[in-house]
Amino acid sequence: MEKTLIEVETAAQTLKLLGDKTRLTIIGLLKDDECCVCEFVEVLQMSQPAISQHLRKLRDAGLVKEQRKGQWIFYSLNQSSDVYPIIKSVLDLIPEQMDKLTELENKGLRISCD
Repeated sequence: MEKTLIEVETAAQTLKLLGDKTRLTIIGLLKDDECCVCEFVEVLQMSQPAISQHLRKLRDAGLVKEQRKGQWIFYSLNQSSDVYPIIKSVLDLIPEQMDKLTELENKGLRISCD
């Protein structure tokens, strides 16, 4: 498998985005599942506008993608991004965040659009 080289500036911007604890947690939460803004608000105990600002930065950098389902917008990792190998490497080094989503689910606060 051939490695794709990432420009230093692009790698630096990606790492700078991931250097923020909130954004890194968001990326960690998206590792195995998609999430809605209101789920991030609940898990991170932050305001919706603050979460939306973090998501906008991640989306603008191409790290996450969004998909509208009814009235909700769901976010997921953009695995086709050129910088996804950086994201994956970082995610492999931090603790799983899935327990936060499981706890949310146990409280009945996960969003389901099925």
